[in-house]
Amino acid sequence: MAEFIPNPARGKEVYDLDRKYVFHSWSAQGQITPLPIAGGSGSYFWDFDGKKYLDFSCQLVFTNIGFQHPKVIDAIKKQADLLTTIAPQAANEARGEAASRIVGLASPNHEKVFFTNGGADGVENAIRMARIHTSRHKILSFYRSYHGNTTSAISATGDPRRWPNEFGYGHVHFFGPYLYRSAFWAKSEEEECQRALEHLESVIEFEGPKTIAAILIESVVGTAGVLIPPKGYLEGVRRLCDKYGILWIADEVMSGFGRTGKWFAYQHSTAHPDLIVFAKGVNSGYVPLGGVVISKEIAETFKDRVFPGGLTYSGHPLACAAAVATIDAMKAEKIVEAAAHIGEKVIGPALRGLASKHRVIGEVRGLGTFWALDLVTDRASREPLAPYGGSSPAMNELVGECKKLGLMPFTNFNRMHVVPPCNITEAEFNEGLAILDKAFAQIDKYYTGAK
Repeated sequence: MAEFIPNPARGKEVYDLDRKYVFHSWSAQGQITPLPIAGGSGSYFWDFDGKKYLDFSCQLVFTNIGFQHPKVIDAIKKQADLLTTIAPQAANEARGEAASRIVGLASPNHEKVFFTNGGADGVENAIRMARIHTSRHKILSFYRSYHGNTTSAISATGDPRRWPNEFGYGHVHFFGPYLYRSAFWAKSEEEECQRALEHLESVIEFEGPKTIAAILIESVVGTAGVLIPPKGYLEGVRRLCDKYGILWIADEVMSGFGRTGKWFAYQHSTAHPDLIVFAKGVNSGYVPLGGVVISKEIAETFKDRVFPGGLTYSGHPLACAAAVATIDAMKAEKIVEAAAHIGEKVIGPALRGLASKHRVIGEVRGLGTFWALDLVTDRASREPLAPYGGSSPAMNELVGECKKLGLMPFTNFNRMHVVPPCNITEAEFNEGLAILDKAFAQIDKYYTGAK
């Protein structure tokens, strides 16, 4: 770990600069106290007082290989010496190498990559491609979802951040599978899968199949709950798409690049999407990068037809060099395999053990290094520990206790997500688990159900 000498005075200067000049996302500006960060290494980061935090949030679930991986830092430095930037109409070495590697990780029917600056504009352009390719306009997506904060992406989003931002057109929402809080009165994964697919087909029929361009879904729903599709669900989505001439857009922004123990989360199924949106873990967030992996059939649509979209920094050399180095490092160090192993052998059993001690944990679910704890006041009623779209004293206390003990958590409504780096060690995870145990002990008092 990099050596750091505490400098509280500089920390105050950084905080004051932020509060005076920086406008923060998703926030009432006068009600936040952002933590000034001085540095990071591996699974940890620290503030200017020298306090170290074990990162169980991966920031916004993007530091898949942790902070300051030396191979990626070196690649960025070398690219900066060679070529810092170039307009997207030119070919550049880093972009071509990155595209080649990303296509190689996808399915045999994928051929090209359109690079964006992040996940939201990746979703935006995938929707544009789908509408032009099909000559249809509607986009179907889950109520429990998040796809980004640009016009079509936020309209496709299901969670409450959509409500003040609904300016896109042609967006229809439906319920995806979520057995723990089933919308279909299902009693098993098989029933949930069948009934969720029947529901989706009904929505398709009532909306008019010939008006629907694409079904856009996160392969594993991320911020809205780490909801893993039951066996057969993605295959069922593929069948419905084929039946009605609809495209399947797989949003892999959060679930891709090792997060679930596969390169892409849809690869836990046997089905293949038409378009794949990626970002975040493609280069661990070291330089902003996103994009769309495009099938041969859709790429052919634009062979002699102009694609009406572009970005100044599409395939930026520094970002693409970071992606090449990240993918190569993940392969060489078997980080995807490590995420699968630690998820199955360490994280899953440990979190289920934690649930046996703390009854506020109603359900544990996850894959790889992508887990969520569904928190409740009563296991019988499954009453959430915080309301949909909000927080609660219990959740605030849980977050505060974790931070006090040196763990950075990721929470959303009534859930705590456990999303450490894909290359976290067992010892590091167990350190975080001990902190979680102490933090949950502080909020066990909020459980009101039968003991």
